[in-house]
Amino acid sequence: MKTALVTGAAGFIGAAVSARLLASGWRVVGLDNLNDYYTPVLKQARLTHLKTLPNGNNFTFHKLDLTNREAILALALETKPSVIIHLAAQAGVRYGMEHQLPYLESNLIGHFTVLQATKALADAGHPVTHLLYASSSSVYGANTQPGVKTVPFSENDTITSPVSLYAATKAADELLTHAWSHQFKIPATGLRFFTVYGPWGRPDMTPLMFTQSIMAGTPIPLFNKGDLWRDFTFIDDITEAIERLIPVPPAGNSPHMVFNLGNQNPVQMLTFVETLGRILGHTPVLNLQPWPATEVYKTFADTSRLRATVGWAPSTPLEEGLTKLAEWYLGTGQALLAPEATVLAA
Repeated sequence: MKTALVTGAAGFIGAAVSARLLASGWRVVGLDNLNDYYTPVLKQARLTHLKTLPNGNNFTFHKLDLTNREAILALALETKPSVIIHLAAQAGVRYGMEHQLPYLESNLIGHFTVLQATKALADAGHPVTHLLYASSSSVYGANTQPGVKTVPFSENDTITSPVSLYAATKAADELLTHAWSHQFKIPATGLRFFTVYGPWGRPDMTPLMFTQSIMAGTPIPLFNKGDLWRDFTFIDDITEAIERLIPVPPAGNSPHMVFNLGNQNPVQMLTFVETLGRILGHTPVLNLQPWPATEVYKTFADTSRLRATVGWAPSTPLEEGLTKLAEWYLGTGQALLAPEATVLAA
């Protein structure tokens, strides 16, 4: 049985990728530190859900922090994964305005720990066939301001003007990984995610935040008076892309590649909120605000490289994806996200 090590397995994308791999017959070794950046109740519920899946017995979980180098290396050498999917990170762009250290610890030191694990496995005679890791559309940074560049954004664009600490750490991770792959010939792929949403999503991101606000009738803050654009990408498209990329690792003298994982269809935030409100059957209450320094104007993925590599790219219509998000929230998520919610850890 093929083994995948998934970091951030209790996170939104990590849990979804783990579920996808389990369904495809993989053994999944998951790790996460279960921090309280957002409610650990939701993270624990994702882990419990994974264990209930048809192949849930092939999922094992380890509560570990990526800065614990010795424990991470020991786990890698014990489980001998053929693939590592590194999705753990300190997320969020606005959080970095007040809290800087978590980004450096998790996104830089933690990422380097994962790179070290790939070398330790190779040195032990168990090289990974592919390391896939989370990057972000935020690396395009100031390129996304009006008048600076014509969208969509290509992987060949420069990424030297990040506008948030989070974006800067993700750009640094790409450079670190390229150098690592060049020196040690470890195939690695960076995944530039474009605003991922869907069932089991993150409550700190706008799709779920706005869902909660619409249902509660509380005002929704819309930056730049709603004139910001995001390339919303449905979670099932993300897991499909990752599964398709696993068997096609980069080759060559520097076996490292990055891919845009976006829907190629940016939506204005005002339109997004109105569509979500219609699906939920409630009229959103809007609080129009100015444009904060951490926010880019528009994200828009050029996915031609992904199409050329795997013959496919994300394309789930917004209405379809938001309907599935709303169904999950009304059926499961609302109770999990209630202030008094508790759940047993998996």
